[in-house]
Amino acid sequence: MTTICCSLTTDDGCEVVVASGGGNKADCGCGDLLLARMTCCRSRTLSGGVITVVSSIAMFLLFFSELGIYLHTTTETKLVVDTSRGEKLHINFDITFPAVSCTLLSLDAMDISGEQHLDIRHDIIKKRIDSTGHVIEERKEGIGGPQIEKPLQRHGGRLEHNETYCGSCFGAEATDDECCNSCEEVREAYRRKGWGMTNPDLIDQCKREGFAQKIKDEEGEGCNIYGSLEVNKVAGNFHFIKSFHQSSIHIPDLLAFQEDSYNISHKINKLAFGSYYPGIVNPLDGVHWFQVSPNGMYQYFIKVVPTIYTNIRGYTIQSNQFSVTEHYKTPEVGRRSLPGVFFFYDLSPIKVTFTETHISFLHFMTNVCAIVGGIFTVAGIVDSFVYHGHKALRKKMEIGKLG
Repeated sequence: MTTICCSLTTDDGCEVVVASGGGNKADCGCGDLLLARMTCCRSRTLSGGVITVVSSIAMFLLFFSELGIYLHTTTETKLVVDTSRGEKLHINFDITFPAVSCTLLSLDAMDISGEQHLDIRHDIIKKRIDSTGHVIEERKEGIGGPQIEKPLQRHGGRLEHNETYCGSCFGAEATDDECCNSCEEVREAYRRKGWGMTNPDLIDQCKREGFAQKIKDEEGEGCNIYGSLEVNKVAGNFHFIKSFHQSSIHIPDLLAFQEDSYNISHKINKLAFGSYYPGIVNPLDGVHWFQVSPNGMYQYFIKVVPTIYTNIRGYTIQSNQFSVTEHYKTPEVGRRSLPGVFFFYDLSPIKVTFTETHISFLHFMTNVCAIVGGIFTVAGIVDSFVYHGHKALRKKMEIGKLG
């Protein structure tokens, strides 16, 4: 049988209970001490409640802040030497020329390996626009038109019934049996020979297809050209010019109705060397340049930096960044210059890799535990300081009253 020997209450509100195993209080003694229990009674105070509320709010705020950090991805950047070989460079562009008609606008590309592509038409779309920028017509590259009379045969006569058509290349035939059945084929044959088509009205195919008339009809119009190029991953250039090709160099168009000054004003709506990835900045997007003097050459010198972007799921995007400087070359007096917009690009030997990462779950749980434990500890210290300070102050006040 347990007997409560005594019960004491300390100054700080704690109750001390001493009990023995005897049947009455006379048996109480140090040797028979069976139970000594201290029960500290916590009193509810306003300061304690405020500290609890503030601690809970701080705990929740820090928890959700840590959760946001855990869910947010960070990007790690690393520079490595580019050891890739035999790759291709994809160039995506969208450029508007407000003063050059689509029929006469030519896109060429060449690189330091000696490979060149003249008058590129594959994967190229042109939009005819008026002086206000509104689209008149959208078409893929190529020339075609209605037939106005029987075609002229290579031997000189007109195409007769049940006769196979074989048009003349007008001296540009590579072989004796080569045929040029369209204005485009004649232009291609002239291009191979390095000749300029000085007067399309004298070419039967062009006359039938209305090529010369088409150029006259488009006078005063502009052109929006967009599409993509795939070139060797070496230094090179691509350019937009209003010209035909002769020999191994380019000279301005010799058509009688194109003897006016060349206006190469342009707006680069988009220019990218590769696929889009999050955070990419293409410095030429939205650049608008107006021609100051006629027959000039506008040049962009571009340094292409190979880039690999890997997202949080491990998906990899092969792309490129680039920096650019620009220069306008005015025509020299007495010398023929080639008007147009030129993009000269070179590749950096350094590759940039971007990798998306976030902190591990164990790191997140460690931070959460640190937040909870730290706030509990700090709150307890503050509460104890406030409570004992208030009690000490009250005690001094009571002593002062008694004195």
